[in-house]
Amino acid sequence: MAIETILLAVGAGDADRIDRLAEETIDVAGPTGATVVIGHVFTKEEYNEALDNLDFDVTAEEVSGDDVARRHATVRELVSKFEEADISYEIRGPVGDHGKKLVELAGEVDADRLVVGGRKRSPAGKAVFGSLAQEVMLESPCPVTFVRADTK
Repeated sequence: MAIETILLAVGAGDADRIDRLAEETIDVAGPTGATVVIGHVFTKEEYNEALDNLDFDVTAEEVSGDDVARRHATVRELVSKFEEADISYEIRGPVGDHGKKLVELAGEVDADRLVVGGRKRSPAGKAVFGSLAQEVMLESPCPVTFVRADTK
């Protein structure tokens, strides 16, 4: 199976693992020539907060989740790394439930691989707080690569 499209899921909590996410994605996208779709899902509340924080003029224009994602610091840092590595990319910023929207986005872009970051949690922690990565792994229409944060 050829890898043509990789969905890289990123969120606000991924700042501490952005280098690892970029490295793992580049390691696959480089040799295969795959396009990377940087997907940053916003809940409605996160979307509205980002509109305020990023000084969008919502009275002058309609602002999509894609527009917000393009200006997000984590996404901009990834874009810089992908441009440096000559990796083609696009940016998507769906608004809704994180897990559900990531799985939908993987289907929409016909992803051959989904890369998601996370941290180690105990079984009790997963039960109490849930696990976005676990939800995505169980529901994804394509194979998922889990990139754990460095534990130093």
